[in-house]
Amino acid sequence: MINNKVFIAELAQRLGYNAKDTQKMVYSIVDAMADTFQEGNAVNVHNFCSFEVKKKMERIMVNPSTGQRMLVPPKLVLGFKISPKWKEQVKNGGTE
Repeated sequence: MINNKVFIAELAQRLGYNAKDTQKMVYSIVDAMADTFQEGNAVNVHNFCSFEVKKKMERIMVNPSTGQRMLVPPKLVLGFKISPKWKEQVKNGGTE
């Protein structure tokens, strides 16, 4: 797994920016995506993935240890779907 500092450094090197400017750019992108999710809209990153806000309906759940039935209120969840190209690449161990 790669941590934030290493990711920002690698991205900065690839883009030719310094790490501070690259970090601001990444945080701005993430903030813009968060704002879009708050509005209930989807974000599609072309040829990579899509994020979609989905509504889970109210449902009844049974506690397995007590058998008690409980009502779970409706909620919004964030869904992630990788593009078929990347899905296939990961499936093949990173090679196309």
